Amino acid sequence: MGRKSVGQRLRTIMSNRGWKQKDILDAVKPFFTNKTRISKTDLSQYVNDKTEPRSDKLYILAKGLNVSEQWLLGFDENQNKQHSISNIIYPEGLRRITIPIIGEIACGDPITAEENIEGYTEVIFDKKVPSGTLFALHCKGHSMEPTIPDGSMVVIKAQPTVEDGEIAAVLVDDDNEATLKRIKHQGELIMLMPDNKEYDPIILDKDHPGRIVGKAIRYTASLSEEE
Repeated sequence: MGRKSVGQRLRTIMSNRGWKQKDILDAVKPFFTNKTRISKTDLSQYVNDKTEPRSDKLYILAKGLNVSEQWLLGFDENQNKQHSISNIIYPEGLRRITIPIIGEIACGDPITAEENIEGYTEVIFDKKVPSGTLFALHCKGHSMEPTIPDGSMVVIKAQPTVEDGEIAAVLVDDDNEATLKRIKHQGELIMLMPDNKEYDPIILDKDHPGRIVGKAIRYTASLSEEE
């Protein structure tokens, strides 16, 4: 049995996740560099087996789709289990994917850099898998109770902004620490609001900078999907 092409692997991901080519581009964009990007034309060529990606673009595809380069190249050997595809269609349309768990955050690194990943977890969706980069964080502390109990694992969709009232993962303390808070914009300030009234808000301004890295799309201990 010959190896599957990169195009076949990409079509498998699209079928399993309910994605279109645009969703793949959204997932891999966070891994673009100044020198290496994947265009709509590039991706169309890959998906339709016109060409196969060179090594630097293959790396970006594998990182963004959370699969191993070996799997994406069509080899069955699972040489790196942590980065292998784990996207299985279950009865009634359930889909399971593997996402990285972010541990300690190295200053200056992208949040999903290898140095920040402490492991992987599987999550199940009964709808279309959200496009873009997904990762998980452990909730530490009681500031978001009762919504998010201490010790919960929260699934985050990487994005730089969220709407008022939504819960976001925000990097503070010179990008060394991620906190989960409800967002409230007030003029040029961003207020990080705890759900637990016993805790005080955190205010982000020019003297106390921070940046939103993603929106919480699931935030219960059992990882049931947010409605």
